[in-house]
Amino acid sequence: MQLPAPRGPLTERLFAELARPPHAFGPPPADPYGDRPSNQHGDRHGDPCFGEEDAQLALFVCYELHYQGFDGVDDRWEWNPSLLVLRERLETWFEGWLARRVPRPPAPPSREVPRALAALVAADDGPSLSAYLRSRADTAQFREFVVHRSIYQLKEADPHTWGIPRLLGRPKAALVEIQSDEYGGGRPERMHAELFRATMRGLGLDDSYGAYLGLVPGVTLAISNVMSLFGLHRRRRGALLGHLAAFEMTSSLPNRRYSQALGRLGGDAGARRYFDEHVQADAVHEQIAAHDMCGAFAAEHPGLTGDILYGAACALTLDRLFAEHLLGRWREGRTSLRETDAEVTVR
Repeated sequence: MQLPAPRGPLTERLFAELARPPHAFGPPPADPYGDRPSNQHGDRHGDPCFGEEDAQLALFVCYELHYQGFDGVDDRWEWNPSLLVLRERLETWFEGWLARRVPRPPAPPSREVPRALAALVAADDGPSLSAYLRSRADTAQFREFVVHRSIYQLKEADPHTWGIPRLLGRPKAALVEIQSDEYGGGRPERMHAELFRATMRGLGLDDSYGAYLGLVPGVTLAISNVMSLFGLHRRRRGALLGHLAAFEMTSSLPNRRYSQALGRLGGDAGARRYFDEHVQADAVHEQIAAHDMCGAFAAEHPGLTGDILYGAACALTLDRLFAEHLLGRWREGRTSLRETDAEVTVR
Protein backbone atom coordinates (compact mmCIF):
# COMPACT_ATOMS: atom_id res chain seq x y z
CA MET A 1 0.00 0.00 0.00
CA GLN A 2 1.21 3.50 -0.83
CA LEU A 3 0.89 6.47 1.48
CA PRO A 4 -2.02 8.61 0.20
CA ALA A 5 -1.97 12.35 -0.31
CA PRO A 6 -1.86 14.34 2.96
CA ARG A 7 -5.04 15.97 4.21
CA GLY A 8 -3.58 18.68 6.39
CA PRO A 9 -0.58 19.69 8.51
CA LEU A 10 -0.57 16.52 10.64
CA THR A 11 -0.38 14.13 7.72
CA GLU A 12 1.99 16.40 5.80
CA ARG A 13 4.39 16.28 8.75
CA LEU A 14 3.89 12.58 9.42
CA PHE A 15 4.34 11.47 5.82
CA ALA A 16 7.50 13.58 5.46
CA GLU A 17 8.97 11.88 8.55
CA LEU A 18 7.96 8.39 7.37
CA ALA A 19 9.71 8.94 4.04
CA ARG A 20 13.04 8.99 5.93
CA PRO A 21 14.75 6.27 7.96
CA PRO A 22 13.42 6.02 11.53
CA HIS A 23 14.56 8.94 13.68
CA ALA A 24 13.43 11.13 16.56
CA PHE A 25 11.16 14.08 15.83
CA GLY A 26 9.32 16.64 17.91
CA PRO A 27 5.82 15.93 19.25
CA PRO A 28 2.68 17.44 17.73
CA PRO A 29 0.30 19.67 19.71
CA ALA A 30 -1.27 17.90 22.70
CA ASP A 31 -4.75 18.41 21.19
CA PRO A 32 -4.25 18.64 17.42
CA TYR A 33 -7.78 19.70 16.52
CA GLY A 34 -10.14 19.15 19.41
CA ASP A 35 -13.57 18.90 17.81
CA ARG A 36 -13.08 21.93 15.59
CA PRO A 37 -12.41 22.16 11.86
CA SER A 38 -9.08 23.80 11.11
CA ASN A 39 -10.47 25.45 7.98
CA GLN A 40 -13.57 27.57 8.55
CA HIS A 41 -14.41 27.41 4.88
CA GLY A 42 -14.60 23.60 4.90
CA ASP A 43 -13.52 21.33 2.07
CA ARG A 44 -14.13 21.95 -1.63
CA HIS A 45 -17.82 21.14 -1.14
CA GLY A 46 -18.25 23.25 1.99
CA ASP A 47 -18.05 20.39 4.49
CA PRO A 48 -16.30 21.61 7.70
CA CYS A 49 -14.27 18.44 8.22
CA PHE A 50 -10.69 19.42 7.38
CA GLY A 51 -9.24 18.80 10.85
CA GLU A 52 -11.14 15.56 11.34
CA GLU A 53 -10.00 14.23 7.97
CA ASP A 54 -6.38 15.05 8.77
CA ALA A 55 -6.43 13.50 12.25
CA GLN A 56 -8.30 10.34 11.23
CA LEU A 57 -5.89 9.68 8.36
CA ALA A 58 -2.84 10.32 10.57
CA LEU A 59 -4.14 7.88 13.18
CA PHE A 60 -5.02 5.29 10.53
CA VAL A 61 -1.49 5.46 9.12
CA CYS A 62 0.04 5.10 12.60
CA TYR A 63 -2.08 2.01 13.19
CA GLU A 64 -1.41 0.53 9.76
CA LEU A 65 2.25 0.18 10.71
CA HIS A 66 1.06 -2.68 12.96
CA TYR A 67 -0.65 -4.42 10.02
CA GLN A 68 0.69 -4.50 6.46
CA GLY A 69 2.57 -1.21 6.49
CA PHE A 70 3.36 0.95 3.47
CA ASP A 71 5.69 0.62 0.52
CA GLY A 72 8.74 2.78 1.07
CA VAL A 73 8.18 3.10 4.85
CA ASP A 74 10.77 1.35 7.00
CA ASP A 75 9.22 -1.37 9.19
CA ARG A 76 11.22 -0.10 12.14
CA TRP A 77 8.86 2.89 12.35
CA GLU A 78 6.30 0.58 14.00
CA TRP A 79 7.85 0.96 17.48
CA ASN A 80 9.69 4.25 17.01
CA PRO A 81 9.27 6.28 20.26
CA SER A 82 8.50 9.56 18.47
CA LEU A 83 5.88 7.83 16.33
CA LEU A 84 4.30 6.34 19.44
CA VAL A 85 4.13 9.79 21.10
CA LEU A 86 2.28 11.07 18.04
CA ARG A 87 -0.03 8.06 18.05
CA GLU A 88 -0.82 8.53 21.74
CA ARG A 89 -1.82 12.14 21.17
CA LEU A 90 -3.96 11.19 18.21
CA GLU A 91 -5.60 8.48 20.30
CA THR A 92 -6.38 11.01 23.01
CA TRP A 93 -8.02 13.20 20.36
CA PHE A 94 -9.93 10.22 18.97
CA GLU A 95 -11.14 9.09 22.39
CA GLY A 96 -12.53 12.59 22.93
CA TRP A 97 -14.11 12.49 19.46
CA LEU A 98 -15.83 9.22 20.38
CA ALA A 99 -16.91 10.44 23.81
CA ARG A 100 -18.73 13.40 22.26
CA ARG A 101 -20.63 11.15 19.88
CA VAL A 102 -21.23 7.93 21.81
CA PRO A 103 -23.20 8.13 25.09
CA ARG A 104 -21.84 5.56 27.51
CA PRO A 105 -24.54 2.97 28.33
CA PRO A 106 -25.07 2.11 32.00
CA ALA A 107 -23.04 -0.88 33.19
CA PRO A 108 -25.34 -3.90 33.63
CA PRO A 109 -24.81 -6.75 36.10
CA SER A 110 -22.48 -9.30 34.56
CA ARG A 111 -25.25 -11.91 34.11
CA GLU A 112 -27.30 -9.38 32.13
CA VAL A 113 -24.64 -8.52 29.54
CA PRO A 114 -26.01 -10.69 26.68
CA ARG A 115 -29.50 -9.26 27.23
CA ALA A 116 -28.14 -5.70 27.48
CA LEU A 117 -26.27 -6.14 24.20
CA ALA A 118 -29.45 -7.37 22.50
CA ALA A 119 -31.40 -4.41 23.88
CA LEU A 120 -28.74 -1.96 22.70
CA VAL A 121 -28.83 -3.41 19.20
CA ALA A 122 -32.65 -3.44 19.15
CA ALA A 123 -32.77 0.24 20.20
CA ASP A 124 -30.55 1.37 17.34
CA ASP A 125 -32.66 3.54 15.03
CA GLY A 126 -30.08 4.59 12.46
CA PRO A 127 -30.94 4.76 8.76
CA SER A 128 -30.84 1.46 6.89
CA LEU A 129 -28.08 1.61 4.31
CA SER A 130 -28.70 -2.02 3.39
CA ALA A 131 -32.38 -1.36 2.61
CA TYR A 132 -31.42 1.53 0.33
CA LEU A 133 -28.81 -0.55 -1.48
CA ARG A 134 -31.24 -3.45 -1.93
CA SER A 135 -34.03 -1.39 -3.45
CA ARG A 136 -32.69 1.88 -4.84
CA ALA A 137 -28.91 2.00 -5.35
CA ASP A 138 -27.44 2.03 -8.83
CA THR A 139 -24.25 0.18 -9.75
CA ALA A 140 -22.05 3.23 -9.18
CA GLN A 141 -23.38 3.65 -5.64
CA PHE A 142 -22.91 -0.01 -4.82
CA ARG A 143 -19.34 0.18 -6.11
CA GLU A 144 -18.73 3.18 -3.86
CA PHE A 145 -20.10 1.23 -0.90
CA VAL A 146 -17.68 -1.62 -1.64
CA VAL A 147 -14.77 0.82 -1.94
CA HIS A 148 -15.55 2.18 1.52
CA ARG A 149 -15.85 -1.30 2.96
CA SER A 150 -12.56 -2.45 1.39
CA ILE A 151 -10.53 -0.40 3.88
CA TYR A 152 -11.49 -2.79 6.67
CA GLN A 153 -12.73 -5.85 4.82
CA LEU A 154 -9.37 -6.58 3.16
CA LYS A 155 -7.95 -7.11 6.64
CA GLU A 156 -11.18 -8.46 8.08
CA ALA A 157 -10.89 -9.87 11.61
CA ASP A 158 -7.30 -8.71 12.15
CA PRO A 159 -8.06 -5.93 14.69
CA HIS A 160 -10.19 -8.22 16.86
CA THR A 161 -7.51 -10.91 16.77
CA TRP A 162 -5.36 -8.68 18.97
CA GLY A 163 -7.72 -9.71 21.76
CA ILE A 164 -6.88 -13.44 21.70
CA PRO A 165 -3.69 -13.34 23.83
CA ARG A 166 -5.45 -11.04 26.32
CA LEU A 167 -8.15 -13.56 27.21
CA LEU A 168 -8.31 -16.88 29.06
CA GLY A 169 -10.66 -19.84 29.13
CA ARG A 170 -14.16 -19.67 27.67
CA PRO A 171 -14.02 -16.10 26.28
CA LYS A 172 -10.75 -16.89 24.52
CA ALA A 173 -12.10 -20.12 23.03
CA ALA A 174 -15.20 -18.26 21.80
CA LEU A 175 -13.16 -15.52 20.15
CA VAL A 176 -10.91 -18.11 18.49
CA GLU A 177 -13.97 -19.95 17.18
CA ILE A 178 -15.31 -16.77 15.57
CA GLN A 179 -11.93 -15.77 14.17
CA SER A 180 -11.29 -19.22 12.74
CA ASP A 181 -14.39 -18.83 10.58
CA GLU A 182 -13.29 -15.34 9.56
CA TYR A 183 -9.96 -16.77 8.38
CA GLY A 184 -11.61 -19.55 6.38
CA GLY A 185 -10.97 -22.42 8.77
CA GLY A 186 -7.43 -22.74 7.47
CA ARG A 187 -8.38 -22.56 3.77
CA PRO A 188 -6.96 -19.38 2.20
CA GLU A 189 -9.57 -19.22 -0.55
CA ARG A 190 -12.33 -19.15 2.08
CA MET A 191 -10.86 -16.32 4.14
CA HIS A 192 -13.43 -13.55 4.29
CA ALA A 193 -10.89 -11.01 3.06
CA GLU A 194 -10.33 -13.17 -0.02
CA LEU A 195 -14.07 -13.54 -0.61
CA PHE A 196 -14.34 -9.75 -0.48
CA ARG A 197 -11.58 -9.47 -3.08
CA ALA A 198 -13.74 -11.61 -5.36
CA THR A 199 -16.60 -9.16 -4.84
CA MET A 200 -14.33 -6.28 -5.80
CA ARG A 201 -13.11 -8.05 -8.91
CA GLY A 202 -16.69 -8.86 -9.88
CA LEU A 203 -17.45 -5.14 -9.76
CA GLY A 204 -14.37 -4.21 -11.79
CA LEU A 205 -12.58 -2.67 -8.80
CA ASP A 206 -8.93 -2.84 -7.83
CA ASP A 207 -8.72 -5.56 -5.16
CA SER A 208 -5.20 -4.75 -3.96
CA TYR A 209 -4.80 -3.95 -0.27
CA GLY A 210 -5.47 -0.29 0.51
CA ALA A 211 -5.91 0.73 -3.12
CA TYR A 212 -8.64 3.23 -2.24
CA LEU A 213 -7.27 4.65 0.99
CA GLY A 214 -6.91 8.11 -0.56
CA LEU A 215 -10.57 8.19 -1.64
CA VAL A 216 -12.40 7.34 1.57
CA PRO A 217 -13.45 10.04 4.07
CA GLY A 218 -12.68 10.27 7.77
CA VAL A 219 -15.89 8.54 8.87
CA THR A 220 -14.79 5.41 6.99
CA LEU A 221 -11.33 5.57 8.57
CA ALA A 222 -12.92 5.97 12.00
CA ILE A 223 -14.59 2.56 11.63
CA SER A 224 -11.17 0.92 11.30
CA ASN A 225 -9.51 3.22 13.81
CA VAL A 226 -11.88 2.33 16.63
CA MET A 227 -11.16 -1.38 16.17
CA SER A 228 -7.41 -0.76 16.26
CA LEU A 229 -7.77 1.52 19.29
CA PHE A 230 -9.60 -1.19 21.22
CA GLY A 231 -7.48 -4.05 19.89
CA LEU A 232 -4.05 -2.56 20.56
CA HIS A 233 -4.72 -1.63 24.20
CA ARG A 234 -5.22 -4.34 26.80
CA ARG A 235 -7.20 -1.93 28.96
CA ARG A 236 -9.74 -1.74 26.13
CA ARG A 237 -10.26 -5.49 25.77
CA GLY A 238 -13.81 -5.31 27.14
CA ALA A 239 -14.72 -2.66 24.55
CA LEU A 240 -13.09 -4.78 21.83
CA LEU A 241 -15.32 -7.75 22.68
CA GLY A 242 -18.42 -5.57 22.86
CA HIS A 243 -17.55 -4.06 19.49
CA LEU A 244 -17.19 -7.49 17.91
CA ALA A 245 -20.46 -8.66 19.45
CA ALA A 246 -22.36 -5.69 18.02
CA PHE A 247 -20.63 -6.23 14.69
CA GLU A 248 -21.83 -9.85 14.56
CA MET A 249 -25.29 -9.13 15.95
CA THR A 250 -26.05 -6.58 13.23
CA SER A 251 -24.52 -8.39 10.27
CA SER A 252 -26.77 -11.20 9.05
CA LEU A 253 -29.78 -9.25 7.74
CA PRO A 254 -27.77 -6.43 6.12
CA ASN A 255 -25.57 -8.95 4.31
CA ARG A 256 -28.66 -10.70 2.96
CA ARG A 257 -29.80 -7.34 1.59
CA TYR A 258 -26.36 -6.56 0.13
CA SER A 259 -26.44 -9.86 -1.73
CA GLN A 260 -29.93 -9.13 -3.00
CA ALA A 261 -28.81 -5.67 -4.12
CA LEU A 262 -25.85 -7.07 -6.01
CA GLY A 263 -28.08 -9.70 -7.61
CA ARG A 264 -30.51 -7.00 -8.73
CA LEU A 265 -27.58 -5.14 -10.29
CA GLY A 266 -26.36 -8.18 -12.20
CA GLY A 267 -23.71 -9.52 -9.84
CA ASP A 268 -22.94 -13.22 -10.23
CA ALA A 269 -22.69 -15.87 -7.51
CA GLY A 270 -18.94 -15.36 -7.11
CA ALA A 271 -19.35 -11.65 -6.47
CA ARG A 272 -22.19 -12.29 -4.01
CA ARG A 273 -20.52 -15.12 -2.14
CA TYR A 274 -18.93 -12.82 0.47
CA PHE A 275 -22.31 -11.47 1.52
CA ASP A 276 -24.03 -14.87 1.35
CA GLU A 277 -21.34 -16.38 3.56
CA HIS A 278 -22.06 -13.83 6.28
CA VAL A 279 -25.80 -14.46 6.34
CA GLN A 280 -25.32 -17.89 7.91
CA ALA A 281 -21.96 -17.46 9.61
CA ASP A 282 -22.87 -14.30 11.50
CA ALA A 283 -26.19 -15.71 12.69
CA VAL A 284 -24.11 -18.35 14.51
CA HIS A 285 -21.43 -15.88 15.56
CA GLU A 286 -24.07 -13.64 17.12
CA GLN A 287 -24.86 -16.21 19.80
CA ILE A 288 -21.23 -17.13 20.42
CA ALA A 289 -20.23 -13.47 20.73
CA ALA A 290 -23.02 -12.42 23.05
CA HIS A 291 -23.06 -15.42 25.39
CA ASP A 292 -19.85 -17.46 25.20
CA MET A 293 -17.53 -14.51 24.65
CA CYS A 294 -19.03 -11.38 26.22
CA GLY A 295 -21.18 -13.16 28.79
CA ALA A 296 -18.30 -15.31 30.00
CA PHE A 297 -15.88 -12.38 30.00
CA ALA A 298 -18.33 -10.31 32.05
CA ALA A 299 -18.64 -13.12 34.59
CA GLU A 300 -14.85 -13.14 34.97
CA HIS A 301 -14.49 -9.33 34.93
CA PRO A 302 -17.70 -7.80 36.35
CA GLY A 303 -16.05 -4.41 36.61
CA LEU A 304 -15.72 -4.24 32.81
CA THR A 305 -19.36 -4.72 31.83
CA GLY A 306 -19.67 -1.03 31.07
CA ASP A 307 -16.71 -1.26 28.70
CA ILE A 308 -18.39 -4.13 26.83
CA LEU A 309 -21.52 -2.06 26.29
CA TYR A 310 -19.50 1.03 25.34
CA GLY A 311 -17.60 -0.91 22.67
CA ALA A 312 -20.90 -2.10 21.24
CA ALA A 313 -22.29 1.44 21.31
CA CYS A 314 -19.24 2.71 19.42
CA ALA A 315 -19.77 0.11 16.69
CA LEU A 316 -23.45 1.05 16.32
CA THR A 317 -22.80 4.81 16.35
CA LEU A 318 -20.04 4.67 13.74
CA ASP A 319 -22.21 2.45 11.55
CA ARG A 320 -24.97 5.08 11.81
CA LEU A 321 -22.60 7.94 10.98
CA PHE A 322 -21.29 5.98 8.01
CA ALA A 323 -24.81 5.30 6.71
CA GLU A 324 -25.80 8.94 7.18
CA HIS A 325 -22.77 10.08 5.21
CA LEU A 326 -23.38 7.79 2.25
CA LEU A 327 -27.13 8.32 2.08
CA GLY A 328 -26.81 12.07 2.57
CA ARG A 329 -24.32 12.42 -0.26
CA TRP A 330 -26.28 10.20 -2.62
CA ARG A 331 -29.52 12.06 -1.99
CA GLU A 332 -27.72 15.25 -2.97
CA GLY A 333 -26.51 13.61 -6.19
CA ARG A 334 -22.90 13.64 -4.98
CA THR A 335 -20.25 10.98 -4.58
CA SER A 336 -19.76 9.62 -1.07
CA LEU A 337 -16.01 9.43 -1.73
CA ARG A 338 -13.46 12.20 -1.54
CA GLU A 339 -13.03 14.00 -4.86
CA THR A 340 -9.33 14.53 -5.43
CA ASP A 341 -7.68 17.17 -7.56
CA ALA A 342 -7.21 14.50 -10.21
CA GLU A 343 -10.96 13.74 -10.08
CA VAL A 344 -10.26 10.05 -9.47
CA THR A 345 -13.48 8.10 -9.08
CA VAL A 346 -14.57 4.49 -9.21
CA ARG A 347 -17.44 5.11 -11.57
